[in-house]
Amino acid sequence: MKIECVWEHNGNDTLLYAIDLPGAYTRGAELQMAMEKMPVEICSYLAWAGKPEPENLDITVAQDYPCGLDVRDADSDVLFAAEQKPLSPAEYEELKTLTLKSAADFHSLYNAIPDKEKSSIPIRKTFYGQVPRTANEIYTHTKNVNAYYFGEINIDADNEGTILDCRRKGFDALEHTPDFLANPIIEGSYGEYWTLRKMLRRFLWHDRIHAKAMYRMAVKVFGQNAIPNPFRFTI
Repeated sequence: MKIECVWEHNGNDTLLYAIDLPGAYTRGAELQMAMEKMPVEICSYLAWAGKPEPENLDITVAQDYPCGLDVRDADSDVLFAAEQKPLSPAEYEELKTLTLKSAADFHSLYNAIPDKEKSSIPIRKTFYGQVPRTANEIYTHTKNVNAYYFGEINIDADNEGTILDCRRKGFDALEHTPDFLANPIIEGSYGEYWTLRKMLRRFLWHDRIHAKAMYRMAVKVFGQNAIPNPFRFTI
C-alpha cells in the first residue's frame, strides 16, 4: 500500500499527514521520526475506519511545506495540493460520514470517562493557550472549533449542543450553499487558505489529536480496561 504524505515543518519539528487518509498524521522532532511512526498510525486509522489492514506499506513524501508556525504544538496552515480539486457527491458523502463518525466516537469516548475533572496531563501553554488537561477541557476545546472551521469556508455555524449536534448543523448549512462541491479556495483568518476538502481533513485531524490525548490520559488515570478505545489507538 502506497502512502503519500505531506510534510509540514519548521526547522526540524515535523507534522506528517497521509494524503489519502484524511486525519491520519504523525509528529516528530525530525522527518525520520515521524516516518517511523506512520505504519502504526495507518493501521490504527484503517481499523477505526473499518478498512482492511494494509500490507507492505510504502511511505513517501509527496509535498514539502516549510512554514513559520509552531508545528510541534500542532499549529498548521498547510493546504494540500490534493485538497484543491472539486469533490464528487460520492466523495463528499464518504468524507462527511467519516467526519460525523469521528464526532460520534469522540463523544462516546468522552462519555465513558468516569471522572471528567481528573487528569494526568501536566500544565503547559501552546500557541492557542493552556493545553486542555481534563476530559471536560479536551471535549470543550475540540467541540468549539466547529464555528471556526465552518466559518473559514464562509459557512455560518455555532458550537451549541454536543460535538455531533453542532457538526451536523454545520453540514446542513453547507449543503444549502450553491455549488459547494466545487471546492473553491478561500482566504480565511490570518491569511490561511481553506477549501471544503481541507476543512473535512482538519476536523478529522483535530479530533484525532485530542481523542488520542484524552484516551491516553484516561488510561493512565483509570486503567486500560476501564476505557473504551473507539479510535483504535495503540499506546
